[in-house]
Order: sequence, then C-alpha cells, then structure tokens
Amino acid sequence: MKELLKKLRRYEIRIRKAINSQMQGDFHSIFKGTGLEFDDVRQYQYGDDVRTIDWNVSAKGHGTFVKTFKEEKEQTIFFLLDVSGSQQIGDKQKQKLDVAKEICGVLCLASAKESSQNGLLCFSDRKESYLRPSKGKKHAYEIINTIATIKPESNKTDLNKAILLTLNILKRRSVIIIISDFIDEDYFHNLKGMARKHDVVMIRVTDKRETHLPGLGIVPVKDLESGKNMWINTSFGDFKEKITGFSETNYENILKFSNRNQINFVSIDTKDDFVPKLIKLFKVRNKSLKSV
Repeated sequence: MKELLKKLRRYEIRIRKAINSQMQGDFHSIFKGTGLEFDDVRQYQYGDDVRTIDWNVSAKGHGTFVKTFKEEKEQTIFFLLDVSGSQQIGDKQKQKLDVAKEICGVLCLASAKESSQNGLLCFSDRKESYLRPSKGKKHAYEIINTIATIKPESNKTDLNKAILLTLNILKRRSVIIIISDFIDEDYFHNLKGMARKHDVVMIRVTDKRETHLPGLGIVPVKDLESGKNMWINTSFGDFKEKITGFSETNYENILKFSNRNQINFVSIDTKDDFVPKLIKLFKVRNKSLKSV
C-alpha cells in the first residue's frame, strides 16, 4: 500500500508540472464538466458541443447559439474500474490491472485535492466493490486502499451491467471515468445513454501479449475469465492474425463510437508511460469534448 501511494504521488507530481508548464492552467481543468446551472447564450463556435445548441434562440434566424453554464463548484468524479480476469495479463507487477489501478489512483488523488467528490465501482460481471461519492483526501485514500487490496470474486466481465448500475447510482451529471480493456460485447447502447446524461471518459488498457504472440509452437493457453485451458499452435495457422485483427477491430469500433458520442477516449499499453497520454487527453478535454 505504501509503495503504491509513493508511486501515485510521483505520477501526480509529473502530471501537475506538465499541466502547469504547458497549459498555464491548474489541475482543476482536467475534471471540468459542462456544468448544470444555465448562465447565458453565445454564438456557436467551431468545436462547441452540439448538444449545447439552444434551438429556440437559433430558430429566430440570427445565427446558431449555444447555451453557456456556470461551472459547478463541486464536481463528482466516478470511477468504473474493471477488475475481471482479462485484466490479469502482463508482466509481474505490470499487468493491465496494475496499470489501471495506478491510473485510477492518480486521478482520484488529483481530483480530491480540487475538492471534487470521488466515487468508485469495481466490477467484473458483478459489483465487486462500491464506494459512494464523497469529498476529502481521507475518502480518496479509502478508494486507493480498496483498489490496492481488492480480491474479485468473479473473473468474468459484464460491462453493460456496470453501466446500468452506475446510471442507477448517479442522479446528477458527473464525470464518469471508465478504466477497462473493453473486451466485452453489447454495451454500446447503454454507454451511449450514459454519455447523453454524463461526461464520459474511456481509458483502455492493453498489453502487447494479447496481440504479439511469440512463435513457441504448440502451447497451453488459459482463458482467464472462463478458467478453461486449450492448446494453441502459435507458430503456424492464422491464430495470431485473428487475435491481432480482433484487437485492431475492437480499437477502431471504440474510437468511432467515442467520436460519434462526444466521449473522451485514450488507449494505453502496459509498457507505455501513461502520464504523457493522460496529459494529452486533458489538453483535448480543455478544448472540446473530442477523443484523442
């Protein structure tokens, strides 16, 4: 736990320095939402969220206008952390789940220091752990302790169930950060509904072992979610091509979906230094709701 906190603090310091030097802004802008309290209208500018267009004012024929909102003083940041079996891929101490936990912890600490409320849902195909949104560093450390010590009861994944549960939990507009490999099916419909109501960020964590298998001949492979073992020929046949093709197709589908639905999206490999990628994501969030 102490080692995790030391690592998170180092990452947070790096992000803060980069944000302050490159953006001339503070860390609060990372979690800036669209707000809830109506303020005024102004003319539409390129890059504005089309969902903020005031059609009644625009219909008067003097141009296209968008609504502006007063920024909320207390933003709610809600983390959805995938702890299913497919996250347990990668080197020792550097599995997808380890990286996902670090990202979640860094963002949680940073959010707490800006007086945002933080909440957490760890999920597999069920609710593994839930902490209701609350403010303060003490609560942030409780979240970090939860993700550091969690032992999932199930290895399976049901992203759709996690989305529906979150929609039932959160009654007011929030920033929802989903950290997962997004290896699942039939969740786009409800995720689209979530994006209409909330500000959604998708952080995809991958590992090259899933797409760049070495030619080792016939080897046993274990499905971490089902627990089943199978023998695969990694030197011949089209198995590697199918695996690579699935990963690339999955990435393209998520990217297109996020672009269509005003969702911020970034993909991070376990070998990557995730800090620069998060900084790039935050830069884009400050300009408009587009994916990177």
